[in-house]
Amino acid sequence: MANINKIRHSLAHIMAMAVKKLYPGVKLGIGPTIENGFYYDFDLKAKITDKDLPKIEEEMKKIIKQNIDFTKKEISIQEARKVFKNEPYKLELIEDLKKQGEKKVSIYQSGNFIDLCKGPHIQNSKEINSDGFRLTKLAGAYWRGSETRPQMKRIYGVAFENGPKLKIYLELQKEIEKRDHRLLGKTLDLFHIDNEVGPGLILWHPKGALLKRFISEYVLNKYLQSGYQLVSTPHIANIKLWNISGHTSFYKENMFPVMHMEELGKEEKGDYQLKPMNCPFHIKIYQSSIRSYRELPIRYTELGTVYRYEKSGTLHGLVRARGFTQDDAHIFCTQDQLESEIIKIIQLTKEILSKFNFTDYDVRLSIRDPKNKKKYLGSEKGWQVAEKFLETALKKIGWKYQKDEGEAVFYGPKIDIKVKDALNRLWQISTIQIDFNLPEKFDISYVNEQGQAERPFVIHRALLGSLERFIGVLIEHYGGAFPVWLAPVQIQIIPVSEKHIAYGEKIFASLHEENFRVELNIKNETVSKKIRQGEIQKIPYLLVIGDQEEKNKTVRVRERGKGDIGEMSLKEFIKKIKIS
Repeated sequence: MANINKIRHSLAHIMAMAVKKLYPGVKLGIGPTIENGFYYDFDLKAKITDKDLPKIEEEMKKIIKQNIDFTKKEISIQEARKVFKNEPYKLELIEDLKKQGEKKVSIYQSGNFIDLCKGPHIQNSKEINSDGFRLTKLAGAYWRGSETRPQMKRIYGVAFENGPKLKIYLELQKEIEKRDHRLLGKTLDLFHIDNEVGPGLILWHPKGALLKRFISEYVLNKYLQSGYQLVSTPHIANIKLWNISGHTSFYKENMFPVMHMEELGKEEKGDYQLKPMNCPFHIKIYQSSIRSYRELPIRYTELGTVYRYEKSGTLHGLVRARGFTQDDAHIFCTQDQLESEIIKIIQLTKEILSKFNFTDYDVRLSIRDPKNKKKYLGSEKGWQVAEKFLETALKKIGWKYQKDEGEAVFYGPKIDIKVKDALNRLWQISTIQIDFNLPEKFDISYVNEQGQAERPFVIHRALLGSLERFIGVLIEHYGGAFPVWLAPVQIQIIPVSEKHIAYGEKIFASLHEENFRVELNIKNETVSKKIRQGEIQKIPYLLVIGDQEEKNKTVRVRERGKGDIGEMSLKEFIKKIKIS
């Protein structure tokens, strides 16, 4: 069996062949492989929808049955221009190759179809199992990712070695769709995004705001217990701050437009900027007084809301927003303290993530792109020192990791921690960064043992990252069925009829006094409907009360995922829920 990536790449070409046959006049973009599959971009005048995908798929299967060969050739730039004279997007790519100094280009021919391509491909279409692929969706995509270029139709497909593997993948996708945090956010009444408010800006409903608060309180308490000091900073700052930090030079494309305050009158001059990060504010707090080596390390933490201008096409519910809250912290320390502080952060990260049932990690050490060092601030020595300390800490803690060249932020290297969720998907969560650049930019120092001014190092760390993103991941990880301690509503009381409401109110008062989050459902609906709605909302416990329960001073308990677990006294139930 051919390499699966070769199969996927070849299927992209076969899809282009099918589309050209079904829609004459189509212009071709590019067709690479991606994780689990492939796509191809088309400039199509014909209107097509997802309903057309089975037709294209069927045409692909007909082509596969023809047992066509994939043949590679090297041709000159001049010849390539002739071959692709009716393909403007291919001609653009050819001209780019010429500018890069290429004298020849690589093409692949399959049947009478020719594409500009480096490969590799399978030798013959008979190597493809027709039951192992499926076209999945249609999307819009700007040519070469630029909003100023034509928008094309992108057709996605997935491919595996055989039908059973495809079936497993498609079943997993159904489960992923069921767990989509955007759909569950609506079902569970947690949050929504309103176009009149703005894309990527989250409106938290009461239950969602409670969920966010529980998580915030848990991590803040952990940080305060671990020697962090709580600070709070503004949402905007004078542009001068961002000029000093380097954000206006290295991060401008991710920042919202500047606010020109001089337009409001002479008394308000200067430009202001919504903050994309909390770092410069914490540095300014550190800088507000003379610091001694005896004070270090100083650890500041804040749940700070930041604003980043993410392109509209990249926005995705909670996991990619324009306004979000970070569990941010900055540690000011000496070089001798760097290693121990990083180890403490890693240990704290492990403890916090395990609280949310994340125990499987993918760890990356993100370093500079050695071929493009101009993208980064700072000296060669500074980068080497920072990278060394991060790597040493990872080795001492015993975590396996991979190096990611080019993934460092502009001011320093970092450790990125991805967690594996219940469906074995990886999510970027925690980040630990060493910064030797901002201390220099802001000229901060401490008085060392010799009474001389010395530059501290700064460690940036966000262990949950963005709270919005983390909650989005949690919703999908738990499928909306939060553990009891996190559930916005832990218990719902369901009176069988109106005459049982008074007893329900007594139960409600008793549970409320015990600090449980409880609802009394007195809607004019059937008991079965109330139970069904409670199950849809994934409330951990439903207490049904009728004549028998009122007479016996008990409750009938329905536990999420288990159904009716029997009648018990309120005292018994409280004992049960407290240990769950």
